[in-house]
Formats: sequence, structure tokens, C-alpha cells
Amino acid sequence: MMKPLLLGILLLLATQGTAHPGVGIVQDAQGNVYYTDLENVWKRAPNGQQRIVVPRVHTHELYLDPQGNLYGEHLWYEGEATNKWKHYVWRLSSGGQLSKVIPATPGFLTNYSFNRDHSGAMYWAERDAPYRIMKKLPGGKVMVLARGRFKDVRWQHVTPDGQFYFVDDDALYVLAADGTIRCLKRNLDEAPPSTAKVNHNLGGIFSDRQGNIYVAVTNLRKVQRLSPSGHITTVARSSAPWTASSGLVAPDGDVWLLEYNTANQVRVRRVRQPQ
Repeated sequence: MMKPLLLGILLLLATQGTAHPGVGIVQDAQGNVYYTDLENVWKRAPNGQQRIVVPRVHTHELYLDPQGNLYGEHLWYEGEATNKWKHYVWRLSSGGQLSKVIPATPGFLTNYSFNRDHSGAMYWAERDAPYRIMKKLPGGKVMVLARGRFKDVRWQHVTPDGQFYFVDDDALYVLAADGTIRCLKRNLDEAPPSTAKVNHNLGGIFSDRQGNIYVAVTNLRKVQRLSPSGHITTVARSSAPWTASSGLVAPDGDVWLLEYNTANQVRVRRVRQPQ
């Protein structure tokens, strides 16, 4: 989850033609892949057929619970007349019923996240100085897991067992279950230090059942896999004008990439990753 002020700036830039892709892509037990193009949420069936299942929603992230219910956000700007933002959180049930978990509310989404462990607990980073890593239990209790000083925390991911990963500028960090924060890899984007306030060289984070962590490196048009031992492998590459913003690992080990291009078009693509 991103801080509301930053998210508002990014969305404003997007309306002015600067690409800021979403990272929401998930797969259910039947093999259906759901993904966002920032205007709609799509469903791609195992036979390749695609259709819109949640229309007219601006959501960057998606969450699929163990029962097959899909969650996302809709965030919109009312216009210069009011200069206000509003949001709601929606739920698409496994049976296809669409409802609102959080009704239309002024401002930006806070105290709620689409990064969840096996218990349904939510995790996110509060961008105060110092940063705070937060956890919200299914019962509603909110706690601070850790604090730290960082440059620009953006996309985040939590594994089923509660290990919280996040990108800060050009580096990947993990908050382990014991509360310690450590840097797994710096300079993943292989670029000079950025002085810009908005840096999206590192995209979405995802993981697999073997404990490998994946990061979409958008400026290099590739996805990097970090093993538990620290070994780095390039598992997928995109050809211009496409680049991967995020992905997922299917039960068979294949990687589904969420890709976008310079015209802000979106597609999903399946690749077999190297062993």
C-alpha cells in the first residue's frame, strides 16, 4: 500500500500521460488469472478466453482469499471543482457477486491492505518518518511490527507465513517474522541513484512455494528471482515496447507476467522459468 499523498501524485501523473502501471495479478485454484489494467479487472480462463469481471475500477492491487473471493479498490478524482479524491473497496465473490467491503469514502484508503498472510492479516508500510511496518489482524487489531528509515518505500508483498517484503528506491528488503529488517539486494535496477521523487524501476514483488522472491525490474524489462540462499536468476524478459510490472508463479512453476507498453496497454503472458 502506498501513502495517499504519493498515490495521488502518481495518479495525477498518469492522467498527464506518464505511465504508472498496476501490479495486481492473481490466480485461483481453477487456473483463472485475474489482472488489472487500471480501468477494469479482467479474467483470463485456462482456455485463453478473456472477459471483464469488474468494470470501471481503478485499482493497482488485487487480493484473492483462500475461498476464491477477489478484492480490489476503486480510486477516483472528482475534478477541479471539488479537488477531492474518493475510494471504495470491492469484493467479487467466487460465485460472481460484486459488493462493496468499504463504501464510497472521501480521501484515500488507509488502515487497509491487499497484502495478506495465510490468516488474512494485512501488512503495509506507513510512510511517516521513520517508516512503520503495520499489521492488522482479522479481528481488527492494528500493531506496529517495526520501524526504520528509508528513502521511498513502494510495492510490497507478504508470504503466507508472514514475511514482509518491500522495495525501497533500488533495493529489496524483508521484515522477517522475528521483527528484524534486512536488505536482500541493492541496485536491482542497475541504474545510477535516482534524484527523482517517483521511481518505478522496481515493480511488483511476488513469491513461490519454495521461498524464492521475484521482482519485476521495469527499466531492464526483466524479472529477477532471488533464492533463499541469495542467488539471483533472470527468469523472464520482455521485448520492447512491453515490460513486466508484476507477475505470479503458478502451481506448475510457470510464471504469469503482467506486462504493459508505452501506450499503457496491458496484457498477461505465460513463460516457463529456468530451473
